[in-house]
Amino acid sequence: MSNLFFLCLWLTVAGQTPDVVRLEYTVVPENGFGIRTNRYRAVINVPFKLTENNYFITGFEYNRYEFEIDTELPFEYGTIERLHIVDMNLGYLFKLNSKWRGAGVITPRVASNFEQGIENNDFRLNGSVFFWTEKKDIERPYRLILGLSFNSATGLPYPLPLINYNRRFHPNWSYTLGVPRADLKYHIKDKHVFQTVLFLDGYFVNIQNDIILSDNTIGASVSLSALVAAIGYQFKFTKAISLYTLAGYTLAQEGLIRDGNRDRAFTLNDEGNFYLRTGFKISIF
Repeated sequence: MSNLFFLCLWLTVAGQTPDVVRLEYTVVPENGFGIRTNRYRAVINVPFKLTENNYFITGFEYNRYEFEIDTELPFEYGTIERLHIVDMNLGYLFKLNSKWRGAGVITPRVASNFEQGIENNDFRLNGSVFFWTEKKDIERPYRLILGLSFNSATGLPYPLPLINYNRRFHPNWSYTLGVPRADLKYHIKDKHVFQTVLFLDGYFVNIQNDIILSDNTIGASVSLSALVAAIGYQFKFTKAISLYTLAGYTLAQEGLIRDGNRDRAFTLNDEGNFYLRTGFKISIF
Protein backbone atom coordinates (compact mmCIF):
# COMPACT_ATOMS: atom_id res chain seq x y z
CA MET A 1 0.00 0.00 0.00
CA SER A 2 1.18 3.53 -0.72
CA ASN A 3 1.65 6.16 2.00
CA LEU A 4 -1.27 8.13 0.61
CA PHE A 5 -3.58 5.13 0.66
CA PHE A 6 -2.71 4.34 4.28
CA LEU A 7 -3.31 7.98 5.15
CA CYS A 8 -6.70 8.05 3.50
CA LEU A 9 -7.87 4.86 5.21
CA TRP A 10 -6.92 6.35 8.56
CA LEU A 11 -8.70 9.59 7.81
CA THR A 12 -11.82 7.81 6.59
CA VAL A 13 -12.24 6.40 10.08
CA ALA A 14 -10.83 9.19 12.25
CA GLY A 15 -12.91 11.90 10.63
CA GLN A 16 -14.50 10.24 7.61
CA THR A 17 -12.54 12.82 5.60
CA PRO A 18 -9.96 10.95 3.49
CA ASP A 19 -7.94 14.04 2.67
CA VAL A 20 -4.32 15.06 2.55
CA VAL A 21 -5.42 18.69 2.13
CA ARG A 22 -8.86 20.27 2.45
CA LEU A 23 -9.97 23.92 2.35
CA GLU A 24 -13.68 24.39 2.95
CA TYR A 25 -16.36 27.02 3.54
CA THR A 26 -19.83 26.29 4.97
CA VAL A 27 -22.70 28.71 5.42
CA VAL A 28 -26.05 28.24 7.15
CA PRO A 29 -28.18 31.28 6.17
CA GLU A 30 -30.04 33.34 8.74
CA ASN A 31 -32.72 31.27 10.41
CA GLY A 32 -35.86 32.06 12.35
CA PHE A 33 -33.74 32.85 15.41
CA GLY A 34 -31.87 35.56 13.46
CA ILE A 35 -28.50 33.74 13.42
CA ARG A 36 -26.31 33.15 10.36
CA THR A 37 -23.39 30.71 10.65
CA ASN A 38 -20.13 30.75 8.65
CA ARG A 39 -17.52 28.01 9.06
CA TYR A 40 -13.98 28.00 7.68
CA ARG A 41 -12.07 24.72 7.71
CA ALA A 42 -8.49 23.73 6.88
CA VAL A 43 -7.02 20.20 7.01
CA ILE A 44 -3.52 18.89 6.32
CA ASN A 45 -2.13 15.39 7.01
CA VAL A 46 1.34 13.95 6.44
CA PRO A 47 2.38 10.24 6.55
CA PHE A 48 5.84 9.02 7.58
CA LYS A 49 6.94 5.52 6.59
CA LEU A 50 8.62 3.65 9.46
CA THR A 51 8.90 0.19 7.87
CA GLU A 52 7.39 -1.52 4.83
CA ASN A 53 3.99 -1.91 6.52
CA ASN A 54 4.12 0.58 9.41
CA TYR A 55 3.39 4.29 9.24
CA PHE A 56 3.21 7.24 11.60
CA ILE A 57 0.65 9.91 10.65
CA THR A 58 0.58 13.46 11.93
CA GLY A 59 -2.20 15.84 11.00
CA PHE A 60 -3.75 19.20 11.79
CA GLU A 61 -7.30 20.51 11.43
CA TYR A 62 -8.64 23.98 12.17
CA ASN A 63 -12.30 25.04 12.26
CA ARG A 64 -13.45 28.62 12.79
CA TYR A 65 -17.11 29.45 13.37
CA GLU A 66 -18.39 33.00 12.92
CA PHE A 67 -21.96 33.95 13.84
CA GLU A 68 -23.87 36.96 12.60
CA ILE A 69 -26.58 37.56 15.21
CA ASP A 70 -29.37 39.86 14.05
CA THR A 71 -31.63 39.54 17.05
CA GLU A 72 -31.78 40.43 20.72
CA LEU A 73 -30.74 37.66 23.09
CA PRO A 74 -31.33 37.78 26.87
CA PHE A 75 -27.59 37.77 27.60
CA GLU A 76 -24.34 39.32 26.35
CA TYR A 77 -23.44 37.21 23.34
CA GLY A 78 -20.27 38.92 22.10
CA THR A 79 -18.08 36.15 23.52
CA ILE A 80 -19.69 33.45 21.33
CA GLU A 81 -19.68 35.28 17.98
CA ARG A 82 -16.39 33.57 17.05
CA LEU A 83 -15.41 30.01 18.06
CA HIS A 84 -12.29 27.96 17.29
CA ILE A 85 -11.51 24.23 17.21
CA VAL A 86 -7.92 23.02 16.73
CA ASP A 87 -7.12 19.30 16.37
CA MET A 88 -3.75 17.54 16.26
CA ASN A 89 -4.03 13.98 14.92
CA LEU A 90 -1.37 11.40 15.82
CA GLY A 91 -1.77 7.92 14.36
CA TYR A 92 0.09 4.63 14.01
CA LEU A 93 -0.84 2.18 11.22
CA PHE A 94 0.28 -1.43 10.93
CA LYS A 95 -0.31 -4.66 8.99
CA LEU A 96 -2.09 -7.31 11.07
CA ASN A 97 -2.10 -10.13 8.49
CA SER A 98 -2.59 -10.63 4.75
CA LYS A 99 -6.23 -9.47 4.91
CA TRP A 100 -6.48 -7.02 7.81
CA ARG A 101 -4.68 -3.85 8.85
CA GLY A 102 -5.10 -1.82 11.99
CA ALA A 103 -4.49 1.63 13.46
CA GLY A 104 -4.68 3.70 16.61
CA VAL A 105 -5.32 7.44 16.62
CA ILE A 106 -5.03 10.02 19.41
CA THR A 107 -6.49 13.49 18.80
CA PRO A 108 -5.72 16.24 21.32
CA ARG A 109 -8.20 19.10 20.80
CA VAL A 110 -8.47 22.72 21.87
CA ALA A 111 -12.01 24.13 21.49
CA SER A 112 -12.64 27.64 22.77
CA ASN A 113 -13.63 31.24 22.08
CA PHE A 114 -10.08 32.18 23.21
CA GLU A 115 -11.12 35.28 25.13
CA GLN A 116 -8.19 34.87 27.54
CA GLY A 117 -5.58 32.69 25.87
CA ILE A 118 -5.95 28.96 26.59
CA GLU A 119 -7.57 27.51 29.74
CA ASN A 120 -7.75 23.95 31.10
CA ASN A 121 -11.41 23.59 30.09
CA ASP A 122 -10.49 24.27 26.46
CA PHE A 123 -8.70 20.91 26.18
CA ARG A 124 -10.28 17.63 25.06
CA LEU A 125 -8.74 14.27 24.19
CA ASN A 126 -10.28 11.98 21.56
CA GLY A 127 -9.08 8.63 20.26
CA SER A 128 -9.97 5.57 18.20
CA VAL A 129 -8.78 2.05 17.41
CA PHE A 130 -9.90 0.36 14.21
CA PHE A 131 -9.23 -2.40 11.69
CA TRP A 132 -10.00 -2.63 7.99
CA THR A 133 -10.06 -5.04 5.09
CA GLU A 134 -10.72 -4.51 1.39
CA LYS A 135 -10.91 -6.16 -1.99
CA LYS A 136 -10.19 -3.99 -5.02
CA ASP A 137 -9.56 -6.35 -7.94
CA ILE A 138 -13.06 -7.80 -8.13
CA GLU A 139 -16.25 -6.92 -10.02
CA ARG A 140 -17.73 -5.12 -7.00
CA PRO A 141 -14.81 -3.81 -4.92
CA TYR A 142 -15.42 -2.92 -1.28
CA ARG A 143 -13.78 -1.63 1.90
CA LEU A 144 -14.91 -2.48 5.45
CA ILE A 145 -13.69 -0.67 8.59
CA LEU A 146 -14.58 -1.71 12.15
CA GLY A 147 -13.48 -0.11 15.40
CA LEU A 148 -14.17 1.89 18.53
CA SER A 149 -13.98 5.66 18.93
CA PHE A 150 -13.97 7.80 22.07
CA ASN A 151 -14.95 11.46 21.83
CA SER A 152 -14.88 13.47 25.06
CA ALA A 153 -17.28 16.06 23.62
CA THR A 154 -20.15 13.54 23.66
CA GLY A 155 -20.11 13.40 27.45
CA LEU A 156 -20.29 9.57 27.33
CA PRO A 157 -17.62 7.82 29.46
CA TYR A 158 -17.16 4.90 27.06
CA PRO A 159 -16.10 4.35 23.41
CA LEU A 160 -18.68 4.09 20.66
CA PRO A 161 -18.72 1.56 17.79
CA LEU A 162 -17.29 2.75 14.50
CA ILE A 163 -18.37 1.17 11.19
CA ASN A 164 -17.67 2.25 7.62
CA TYR A 165 -18.57 0.20 4.55
CA ASN A 166 -17.95 1.33 0.96
CA ARG A 167 -18.86 -0.62 -2.19
CA ARG A 168 -18.68 0.11 -5.94
CA PHE A 169 -21.69 -1.96 -7.00
CA HIS A 170 -21.79 -0.73 -10.64
CA PRO A 171 -19.18 0.91 -12.91
CA ASN A 172 -21.02 4.23 -12.42
CA TRP A 173 -22.43 3.79 -8.91
CA SER A 174 -21.05 3.47 -5.37
CA TYR A 175 -22.31 3.89 -1.83
CA THR A 176 -20.95 4.36 1.68
CA LEU A 177 -22.70 3.28 4.87
CA GLY A 178 -21.38 4.60 8.15
CA VAL A 179 -21.43 7.23 10.86
CA PRO A 180 -21.17 10.21 10.67
CA ARG A 181 -21.74 9.93 6.90
CA ALA A 182 -23.61 7.82 4.35
CA ASP A 183 -23.82 8.57 0.63
CA LEU A 184 -24.80 7.34 -2.82
CA LYS A 185 -22.65 8.50 -5.75
CA TYR A 186 -23.11 8.52 -9.50
CA HIS A 187 -19.77 8.65 -11.36
CA ILE A 188 -19.80 10.16 -14.88
CA LYS A 189 -16.56 9.13 -16.55
CA ASP A 190 -13.54 10.34 -14.55
CA LYS A 191 -14.24 14.02 -13.84
CA HIS A 192 -17.87 14.40 -12.72
CA VAL A 193 -19.52 12.89 -9.63
CA PHE A 194 -23.06 13.56 -8.38
CA GLN A 195 -24.13 12.41 -4.94
CA THR A 196 -26.83 12.35 -2.32
CA VAL A 197 -25.53 12.36 1.23
CA LEU A 198 -26.76 12.14 4.83
CA PHE A 199 -24.32 13.20 7.55
CA LEU A 200 -23.93 14.50 11.09
CA ASP A 201 -22.34 17.86 11.80
CA GLY A 202 -21.69 19.83 14.95
CA TYR A 203 -19.29 21.06 17.60
CA PHE A 204 -18.74 21.42 21.35
CA VAL A 205 -16.77 24.48 22.47
CA ASN A 206 -15.79 25.85 25.87
CA ILE A 207 -16.86 29.42 26.69
CA GLN A 208 -14.24 31.45 28.51
CA ASN A 209 -15.72 34.27 30.63
CA ASP A 210 -18.92 32.32 31.33
CA ILE A 211 -22.22 33.78 30.12
CA ILE A 212 -24.73 34.88 32.75
CA LEU A 213 -28.20 33.98 31.52
CA SER A 214 -31.44 35.77 32.45
CA ASP A 215 -32.28 33.25 35.21
CA ASN A 216 -28.73 33.58 36.61
CA THR A 217 -27.73 30.22 35.14
CA ILE A 218 -24.07 30.07 34.06
CA GLY A 219 -23.45 29.26 30.40
CA ALA A 220 -20.12 27.36 30.26
CA SER A 221 -20.11 25.91 26.74
CA VAL A 222 -21.88 26.07 23.39
CA SER A 223 -22.76 23.10 21.18
CA LEU A 224 -24.46 22.17 17.94
CA SER A 225 -25.81 18.83 16.73
CA ALA A 226 -27.28 18.59 13.23
CA LEU A 227 -28.44 15.89 10.82
CA VAL A 228 -28.00 17.14 7.25
CA ALA A 229 -29.42 15.74 3.99
CA ALA A 230 -27.83 17.16 0.83
CA ILE A 231 -27.12 16.72 -2.85
CA GLY A 232 -23.72 17.54 -4.28
CA TYR A 233 -21.41 17.76 -7.26
CA GLN A 234 -17.68 17.11 -7.48
CA PHE A 235 -15.38 18.09 -10.35
CA LYS A 236 -12.11 16.14 -10.48
CA PHE A 237 -9.08 17.80 -12.03
CA THR A 238 -7.23 14.52 -11.42
CA LYS A 239 -8.07 11.35 -9.48
CA ALA A 240 -6.83 13.05 -6.30
CA ILE A 241 -7.56 16.79 -6.76
CA SER A 242 -11.10 18.16 -6.93
CA LEU A 243 -13.56 20.95 -6.22
CA TYR A 244 -16.93 20.14 -4.65
CA THR A 245 -20.17 21.71 -3.50
CA LEU A 246 -23.12 20.56 -1.37
CA ALA A 247 -26.58 22.04 -0.93
CA GLY A 248 -28.97 20.63 1.62
CA TYR A 249 -31.18 21.06 4.66
CA THR A 250 -30.76 20.28 8.35
CA LEU A 251 -33.42 17.68 9.09
CA ALA A 252 -32.74 17.97 12.81
CA GLN A 253 -30.77 20.66 14.59
CA GLU A 254 -30.08 21.73 18.16
CA GLY A 255 -27.82 24.63 19.08
CA LEU A 256 -27.44 25.08 22.83
CA ILE A 257 -25.77 27.07 25.55
CA ARG A 258 -24.86 24.47 28.21
CA ASP A 259 -24.17 24.85 31.91
CA GLY A 260 -21.21 23.43 33.83
CA ASN A 261 -22.83 19.97 33.88
CA ARG A 262 -23.35 20.07 30.09
CA ASP A 263 -27.11 20.33 30.58
CA ARG A 264 -29.30 22.61 28.45
CA ALA A 265 -29.21 26.19 29.72
CA PHE A 266 -30.52 28.10 26.66
CA THR A 267 -31.67 27.07 23.18
CA LEU A 268 -30.02 29.06 20.40
CA ASN A 269 -31.61 27.19 17.51
CA ASP A 270 -33.78 24.11 17.11
CA GLU A 271 -35.23 24.72 13.63
CA GLY A 272 -34.13 23.17 10.35
CA ASN A 273 -32.42 25.40 7.81
CA PHE A 274 -30.62 25.43 4.46
CA TYR A 275 -27.01 24.24 4.47
CA LEU A 276 -24.41 25.14 1.80
CA ARG A 277 -20.81 23.91 1.57
CA THR A 278 -18.02 24.27 -0.99
CA GLY A 279 -14.34 23.46 -1.01
CA PHE A 280 -11.14 22.11 -2.50
CA LYS A 281 -9.42 18.87 -1.55
CA ILE A 282 -6.61 16.49 -2.36
CA SER A 283 -7.83 12.98 -1.65
CA ILE A 284 -7.41 9.48 -2.99
CA PHE A 285 -11.16 8.61 -2.74
